[in-house]
Amino acid sequence: MIETLEISNAQTVRRCAIYTRKSHEDGLEQEFNSLDAQREAGEAFVKSQAARGWRLLDDRYDDGGFSGGNMQRPALKRLLADVDDGRIDTLVVYKIDRLSRSLPDFFQMIELFEARGVSFVSVTEQFNTTDSSGRLMLGILMSFAQYEREISAERIRHKVAAAKRRGKWCGGVPPLGYQLDSERQRLVVDEEEAQLVRRIFRRFLQTNSALQVVRELNEQGCRTKSWVTKKGDRREGKPWDVGYLYRLFHNRTYQGEVRHKDKVYPGEHEAIVDASTWERVRALLDENRRTRQGMRKNTTDALLCGLIRCGHCNSAMGPTYTNLHGRRYLYYLCVTASKRGAHVCPVSRVAAGEIEKAVLEQLGAVFRSPTLVARTFLAARTQETEERERLFLRQRELKREMEKVRQEALDAVQGSRGGQERIEALNARMARLGQELDEVERTLNALGPNPVTEHDVAEAFSTLEEFWDVLFPSERHRVIQLLVERIVVWPDGLDIKIRTQGLAALVVELTAYAEDARERSISA
Repeated sequence: MIETLEISNAQTVRRCAIYTRKSHEDGLEQEFNSLDAQREAGEAFVKSQAARGWRLLDDRYDDGGFSGGNMQRPALKRLLADVDDGRIDTLVVYKIDRLSRSLPDFFQMIELFEARGVSFVSVTEQFNTTDSSGRLMLGILMSFAQYEREISAERIRHKVAAAKRRGKWCGGVPPLGYQLDSERQRLVVDEEEAQLVRRIFRRFLQTNSALQVVRELNEQGCRTKSWVTKKGDRREGKPWDVGYLYRLFHNRTYQGEVRHKDKVYPGEHEAIVDASTWERVRALLDENRRTRQGMRKNTTDALLCGLIRCGHCNSAMGPTYTNLHGRRYLYYLCVTASKRGAHVCPVSRVAAGEIEKAVLEQLGAVFRSPTLVARTFLAARTQETEERERLFLRQRELKREMEKVRQEALDAVQGSRGGQERIEALNARMARLGQELDEVERTLNALGPNPVTEHDVAEAFSTLEEFWDVLFPSERHRVIQLLVERIVVWPDGLDIKIRTQGLAALVVELTAYAEDARERSISA
């Protein structure tokens, strides 16, 4: 609720806030800038309404260097928070598009203002949202503001497309091997960096290994592109990784070309890599991509995929494999090691068979722990009780609803209400309710009359160890995903975090699985 004050002339005080915005930072360093001019106009307007009880708040809401096309602006967020808290009665802006250039965002804010009793005033356009005609004109004006913004963006896109068709560089950080001639806005070759680029292409062709090239570059102290921002801040290069290297191999700038979407045009700048080397590298990349796709198809049996992480690098470990003497060996490889080389990570990679065996052994030891059995028993008992209560409640609701539908159908048949269409609709509804009731009752019967016991939990865990070897890979993967939340591999061991709720959910399933297996064994 908005707090109000009474002043001597019986007018209600309206607390006013002024919001200012400028899209670019150019000129903000001046002593009197655009934001100051906007605020001065707003202050004068508020002062002119002093007889109506308008009073200006001390807080400033200035967004310098932020676009009006979205709401990701710090001062705007503070303003909306204060509006929501009831600290503001009237919002004043120099022009409507200072608040927003997006029609959906603008009306979202207007809805908040109306809900909190806040009026909205534009100094130069003389609009007040408490007036219906003002709201109408405001909507029309905002539609034109958004139209202007879209037209401006379209013009920029056409300008960029036309410039790239002529082979011009259209901004951004120059790639390694080039510097920007700011006067002509053209890329020029940096010979020292260009020699490094050529050497990278040659070494990749010689080694057929991006990881080997990355390792050599980092060992030699080479870094990625360093550059200077428009403000004069220097951004130093970083150590090389495989991702950066592959982006370099796909950059057609090195062929003296400019890419725009799916088209390529001759550029104004000079090529660094000759056509023969470029094509050979492209062919090698295509061959490696097909190999990696084949590897992904052959690692679908990775039991711990998505769960295992490297403790040293705090990065994921993904499945990979190698073929040796006609046999396939599966590994989990640290992502950091895959990008920068095995020497940067003491874990690097672990054999899938060994780590999976270690995980299962630890799970087996955990399953035999009386403490865990007791905790899982309590969780399973709670989960089963809640599910049983939910099903009983739904069963009663369905029966009451079916009785109500049955009575409506009887009235329709006797001609008191409705006709043939209504009777058919009621029959269809009755059938749907009957199907859902049958499903609920089947689930209740599956739970059985007796709740889960501590013995059931212990037997379920032993059942898992007993039947593990006969489970299909997809079943093993599902069980592990249900039981394990995270596995962290360290140079000297591993940590496993168990899902207690997953254990509880698995108890009933494993008990049923064991009963089914025993019945099959007896019948055989």
